[in-house]
Amino acid sequence: MDQLSAQFLTFTYRRISSMNKELINLIDISKSFDGEMVLDELHLNIHENEFLTLLGPSGCGKTTTLRILGGFVTPDKGRVVFGGQDITNMPPNKRQLNTVFQKYALFTHMNIAENIAFGLKIKNKSKNYIDDKIKYALKLVNLDGYEKRMPDSLSGGQQQRIAIARAIVNEPKVLLLDEPLGALDLKLRQDMQYELIRLKNELGITFIYVTHDQEEALTMSDTIVVMNQGYIQQIGTPETIYNEPENAFVADFIGDSNIIASMMLEDKLVSILGAKFACVDTGFGHNKPVDVVIRPEDVELTKQPEDGTIQGTVTHLIFKGVHYEMEVTANGFEWLVHSTGMFPVGTPVGIKVDPFNIQIMNKPASEDEEAVGVEE
Repeated sequence: MDQLSAQFLTFTYRRISSMNKELINLIDISKSFDGEMVLDELHLNIHENEFLTLLGPSGCGKTTTLRILGGFVTPDKGRVVFGGQDITNMPPNKRQLNTVFQKYALFTHMNIAENIAFGLKIKNKSKNYIDDKIKYALKLVNLDGYEKRMPDSLSGGQQQRIAIARAIVNEPKVLLLDEPLGALDLKLRQDMQYELIRLKNELGITFIYVTHDQEEALTMSDTIVVMNQGYIQQIGTPETIYNEPENAFVADFIGDSNIIASMMLEDKLVSILGAKFACVDTGFGHNKPVDVVIRPEDVELTKQPEDGTIQGTVTHLIFKGVHYEMEVTANGFEWLVHSTGMFPVGTPVGIKVDPFNIQIMNKPASEDEEAVGVEE
């Protein structure tokens, strides 16, 4: 099992209740910059106490969506509704949302207490109120006693915690996080993932998180919104996004996948590379071109080639620590395989896949209707 899969399986217990009501509605949001469409009639509902992640490659529109939510960008078309109120043209300081950016933007000439208190002083809060809030926020981010420290004396992870503390003292209903862990090294980033999950659960507010990192999204989210080229590709829980991708983009972007042009022969039977595999999917029709998605960890190799549904040969082998990564050439296709068992390069093997691990997807209408493995 690869690290991405392990992280995903570790955190499958956290899910929001379907009873949580909608808090934010993005309705037909469109935005272009210099004539280039960045968001095209995006529609998204966000719930109370939800950890929702906007996930996608650079330029997909996720940060623009976050900035529209925060009030830093005004959409060309559409509405932002918060708690039933249209806030599309409301300035950022009037919204019940606070943003934490990748660049911490701490005031270097102010100590930690002064940084945290900045927004509260603008709101003319009393000294006792501000002092209580500073202590509360520092305790929440596990930095008690850091009031007099200066930002440049802190590590990157500590500075990010202070940026979060500065946001939460304003008691927002929603915390917007724009790739806040991107500047941290791997260990700090993983530690902060746990911290953010804990904070979200303790505060009981909605987190909207932007990242291009699939592992982060699978680790922390209740809901993932996969975006590409200004469109939402799929919305779902981490389990659904990982195990049931709706199209080839999602399957390829979320972890490693074997994506194979195939033929749905009938319900629960698909032809992959000329061999018949049992599956659990129905309703695709007979002799219908489809795409099949099989995760590398779901490919089973057999020592006796004849025991597999397809026979092939191991052509590449890498030790990854928790598993071996192999490429197996079979029927003209390079299968990616993750296994705790090692098969040396050149070994003849059989390939088997459990029917529940074969994900069937309709091919896009624009693609060629021919598929590999068509039964005459």
